[in-house]
Amino acid sequence: MKVFKSFTGIVAPLDRPNVDTDTIIPKQYLKSIKRTGFGPNLFDDWRYLDAGEPGDDHSKRKENPDFVLNQARYKQAQILLARENFGCGSSREHAVWAFLDYGFSVVIAPSFADIFHSNSFKNGLLSITLDGDVIDKLFESTLATDNYQLTIDLENLSVSTPEGDNYHFELENGVKERLLQGIDDISMTLSLSDEIRHYEIKRKQEAPWLFQDK
Repeated sequence: MKVFKSFTGIVAPLDRPNVDTDTIIPKQYLKSIKRTGFGPNLFDDWRYLDAGEPGDDHSKRKENPDFVLNQARYKQAQILLARENFGCGSSREHAVWAFLDYGFSVVIAPSFADIFHSNSFKNGLLSITLDGDVIDKLFESTLATDNYQLTIDLENLSVSTPEGDNYHFELENGVKERLLQGIDDISMTLSLSDEIRHYEIKRKQEAPWLFQDK
């Protein structure tokens, strides 16, 4: 995972509620367990006018000009502005991988599905929850301004606008620290390897019968 502290990026507005993980990354692309290569298929059914399959040259497919990510002003976006219940549906972690591989670093919405929310933090995608009225205001500004940008300050848990507004968001301390350090759950466990080894030695001395070969 990359270290995340402060970030400024262009915002793309996805004005649809209840966007599920089947839409974020369709089922035919779930055969791989690698964390890369999913970016071209993010929102595949909305993004292209023809059906796609693994192994296709997606650069040659016909894009849907009405879909937000295909519009020139949003093609360099790294922050997605969304509506309520974002990431609902199945628990596929590929949905988060697709966002990261595309180039997104942040998703902002009034609410997220629990599993998507958890998966995002575990993979280094920052999902931020803000009040609905704030989301409405950000949609208005994004649609009215080309290359509209937001600045995310993770250390201070704030979202700043070009107009000078600052919005606070909540994040569990453990999640915040892992993102600031760029470590996932496995890396965090490995950082405690000395303590784990000492515990195993002590436990073997206290209860040797548990470690006898059968």
